[in-house]
Amino acid sequence: MEIIRDPLWNNVRVDPVALRLVDTPVFQRLRYVRQLGLAFLVYPGATHSRFEHALGAYHLAGTTLAMLAERGELRRLPEDEPAIVRAAALLHDVGHYPFSHALEEIGVPHHERVGRPLVTDGEVGDLLRALIGPDAPERVYALMIGAGESPLQGLISGSLDLDKIEYLKRDALMCGVPYGEIDVDRLLNALVVADDPATGRPAVALREKGLSALESLLFAKYQMYRNVYWHHAVRAATSMYKRLVDEALRAGAIDPDALVGYTDEGLLHALDERAPSPLLDALRARRLHKRALECPAAEFDESFGDWMVHDRDLTVAVEDALARELGLAPGELLLDYPAKTQMLGLDLPVLRRGGTVHRLTAAGWEGAINLPTLSEQLYRSARWLRVFVARPVAVPRDALVQTLQRPAEELRARVDAGGPLLA
Repeated sequence: MEIIRDPLWNNVRVDPVALRLVDTPVFQRLRYVRQLGLAFLVYPGATHSRFEHALGAYHLAGTTLAMLAERGELRRLPEDEPAIVRAAALLHDVGHYPFSHALEEIGVPHHERVGRPLVTDGEVGDLLRALIGPDAPERVYALMIGAGESPLQGLISGSLDLDKIEYLKRDALMCGVPYGEIDVDRLLNALVVADDPATGRPAVALREKGLSALESLLFAKYQMYRNVYWHHAVRAATSMYKRLVDEALRAGAIDPDALVGYTDEGLLHALDERAPSPLLDALRARRLHKRALECPAAEFDESFGDWMVHDRDLTVAVEDALARELGLAPGELLLDYPAKTQMLGLDLPVLRRGGTVHRLTAAGWEGAINLPTLSEQLYRSARWLRVFVARPVAVPRDALVQTLQRPAEELRARVDAGGPLLA
């Protein structure tokens, strides 16, 4: 075992298989992909990378597997299952694009999808086959995307996966905020393997005594979205980055298939050379667009803004049309309405004190966690519609909000007709 010192978990013990995987170029790229994208422009300490997060997830996987093995929970599993789980925890982020999740918001394939050839082919795939087993790459990838048949799938992708525990703790530490407090020891010690009543098959479950620790994770996630991930200046920088990369892709200056191979700075350098942009200059100098309008999601109905999330072409067209009406250049007005996330999503088996197993979902149960109304309220208080502008400009709030509430088809017709949107 090699020891890697870590600011969050202290000593991370790395086994020979993991060490070989860490030394591959696919994994080493993660040293240069920031975990929180452009959040470092707001929280200067948030320069940590996907590399240390992946090592942390691997560490938590090893700790959890050791506790389950000590209690005899792994006896029914294949002998190589722990190695598969540790590898999946280590490799789960190898497909991440530069600056974290931002580019997935402009329609490029999800990082888990592009991670498939990185895990199943090339050096990583060869190592997994040689060191674990001939079907190891496919089993590792299945766990990464939540499609594995392993009873331990929930450790890698699920309501209570180790990835969430790791990134919430690490992000809070590196940002210097007190919002990521999770009772990790209690949570991990409460994990068991039990028969899932929904499927009849064994799965990762939580002992009932761990519910209060689970609540700490859920509320830490809410606080981090509200105060860090969806902070207005972080979203402004992210909107600028999305627009400049989108323009480079549309112009053919950047090959979309090559995006996953870039580091953060490597992509910015390529953009600087092939698609110079005032947005890129402003981002490098931290001249961020400012809020001209912001409204909480609570002011809108459930379906509001779907086109801003799913129709990138229409979003860009509306941004440019509004910019022209307000005397701004293309790219000087940006719309931002973050994609809805399962803020407090729950779906996992719980081993009750009487020995029965019940599935805990968002519907909750009496005397435990009753989340439906609470989770929706918290989500809607964290999510905001924002309009960012590069220069001060008078924005007619009511007319703009009314415009953005129009159906996508009507907006598209107005844009195509070339008439004003704010009329």
